[in-house]
Amino acid sequence: MSLFAKHQPILERAVKALHERTFFAQYPEHPSPKIYGEEADKNGREWFQQMVGQQFAELQQADSAGWVGAEVSPYLQEPLNITYPTVTPDEYLVNAARAFDSWRKVAPGERAGLLIESLERLRERFFEIAYATMHTTGQGYMMAFQASGPHAADRALEAIAMGYEELTRFPQSAVWTKPMGKYEITLRKEWRAVPRGTGLVIGCSTFPTWNTVPGLYAGLVTGNPVVVKPHPGAVLPIAIVVAEIQKVLQENDLDPLTVQLAVDTPDKLITKELAEDKRVKLIDYTGSSEFGNYLEGLSGKIVFTEKTGVNSVIIDSTDEVDKMVANLAFSITLYSGQMCTAPQNIFIPAEGIDTPDGKVSFDEIAAKFVEQINGLVDNPKAGPFVLGAVQNPATCERVAASEKLPGKLLLAARSIENPMFKNARLTTPVLLAIEADKVDVFARELFGPIAFLIKTSGTEESVRLASQLAAEHGAITCAAYTTNADTKDYIADQLALAGTPVAFNFKTGIYVNQHAGFSDFHVTGGNPAGNASFTNPEYVIRRFFWVGTREPVTG
Repeated sequence: MSLFAKHQPILERAVKALHERTFFAQYPEHPSPKIYGEEADKNGREWFQQMVGQQFAELQQADSAGWVGAEVSPYLQEPLNITYPTVTPDEYLVNAARAFDSWRKVAPGERAGLLIESLERLRERFFEIAYATMHTTGQGYMMAFQASGPHAADRALEAIAMGYEELTRFPQSAVWTKPMGKYEITLRKEWRAVPRGTGLVIGCSTFPTWNTVPGLYAGLVTGNPVVVKPHPGAVLPIAIVVAEIQKVLQENDLDPLTVQLAVDTPDKLITKELAEDKRVKLIDYTGSSEFGNYLEGLSGKIVFTEKTGVNSVIIDSTDEVDKMVANLAFSITLYSGQMCTAPQNIFIPAEGIDTPDGKVSFDEIAAKFVEQINGLVDNPKAGPFVLGAVQNPATCERVAASEKLPGKLLLAARSIENPMFKNARLTTPVLLAIEADKVDVFARELFGPIAFLIKTSGTEESVRLASQLAAEHGAITCAAYTTNADTKDYIADQLALAGTPVAFNFKTGIYVNQHAGFSDFHVTGGNPAGNASFTNPEYVIRRFFWVGTREPVTG
């Protein structure tokens, strides 16, 4: 049985989910022993512990440029000393060009089957990926498991399904007949989808699989070889993914170097050298706007970016003020604000907001935020695990510096202790109250757990500022709270024009930070926060082009 036939039910269900946009998850998000096995968590933890200080030898790659690695655990604040085989940038691209000719000739269905097989095998390694993610990014255990394992795998499957659908949208051949009066012309026409060429996928330090696998799998399913260049600080999680893909390729007599892992170190980066090489045709990138803008400016490349943005919250009115504030406090605190979807600017009318119990003033709302954040942080069963650890020391420096920004400091950063990791790099959120005319202070992304409560003249100004910031500086999310239907439509319309999705009235169980595979388009491509979207048709169709042949039918 071919891998396409083996996994066709999964593929067909995934394609169906793309159209329905209702809940679908191929990979369960809860690390339940009933699903993954009684020993799965223990085995994953022990595997990671045994990897520390070792060579990651699973890659089917040469090591002509030596073994390198520079990862440091944010929980231990010690080097992991895990190393990976490397070759020169030129060798990566030579290998990719060699693999291109065989990979592009594999039928779309077979490519999809091979890639789904890799995801099914990764399912058995979700706990290994979870501990690898924890100790490279600082994510808490639950987030590390969910985001880097099941959620990432679902996003990868989504890219496979979208690619397969677009590659099979048109027939491979057709007989074309044109009536010409007393006679007719008949042509046999054939079409082939031609991949663009080598893709480069540049990973980030905070979500090394979730943000990498969409571009990786979208590139592969459309017939392009891919070089994955992870962030030097977060390699191990995506190394596991690349290793599993390589194994599947090799077992099926295909070149395992169709996908390669290109590891570098902070003192000898190779990203620009790879990106600027004319042999690289496609680039996927997640990270700072500065580097993203540079990549978008490279000639001869098709570039897909997710960059930084300034995410807003618009508070107009609510029927449950305490639940609203609790929800937002969690969103601010989650993973220490190190998410591209985390809220930063919270716009609140100076006169307060309407609730069923009457007006609640700006100061009362501010006090509730302080109370909810402190209550969450100081909860020993929740605080350390929601906060996680800070991936980059520069983030802690930014948080400390933010306390000196203009405005009223409502909540200063402090360090709490993680009972499991005494040396973890931790910081709690900073919260400031500021006037709406201080736009220069809050108009840029301050990465980390930093939030502003911004006093506006009313909801109209709140919407104008949120829309303006999104249009000028980018935004990936926006949360809004209102009990008025007309106001809801107004907010949705204005933010849509700014290319920003809105989450209305989230109070329990779900947060503005979360985007669901097969349903939510992550980043719209409609503002400076990024030019691409996980996963719309454009995300895959720009990776190949259609070429046809025509020939008369005679006899």
